[in-house]
Amino acid sequence: MLEAFLVSTGVVALAEIGDKTQLLALVLAARFRKPVPIILGILVATLVNHAMAGAVGAWVSTLVGPVAMRWILGLSFIAMAVWIMIPDRIEEEKESTPRFGVFGTTLLAFFLLEMGDKTQIATVALAAKYSSLASVVLGTTLGMMLANVPAVLLGDVAARKLPMRLVHGIAAAIFLVLGVLVLLGVGFQS
Repeated sequence: MLEAFLVSTGVVALAEIGDKTQLLALVLAARFRKPVPIILGILVATLVNHAMAGAVGAWVSTLVGPVAMRWILGLSFIAMAVWIMIPDRIEEEKESTPRFGVFGTTLLAFFLLEMGDKTQIATVALAAKYSSLASVVLGTTLGMMLANVPAVLLGDVAARKLPMRLVHGIAAAIFLVLGVLVLLGVGFQS
């Protein structure tokens, strides 16, 4: 359980740096200047989104045999290593006042933007690999918060100073190592 939590937290925190949802956090923080409802919106959206993604991953692991699952997971982690090296960009919205308030706007925007995102796909794969759904969802949610809360609190300045290529390279290397280890059967649980 602890391994699932720690790996999920670390991988998602690194994968989220420079991701489109982190860019959204920066945009929302600069636009609304109300960090508490933005942070709460991110938290709720991530918990719901990653709980759904984790449930899908856990369900898939019950349908597929251990050898096939090992290959699916290993190749998924390697694909994530490649995907994470592709930078995300979003366009800033033009609307001046949020229709659903700052919390509601953040919640909806994060939930929708996270659909099919790297961190959501990683949550599916991690939940399929580890038998502890709660540990994975809590870990991936904490990882999202570790990456996004500073973005909300520090805004543009921090994002411009981080060496994005290095951060993405480290996250990609972690996914690659996880993929290779899973393919080799090291630490694989079915």
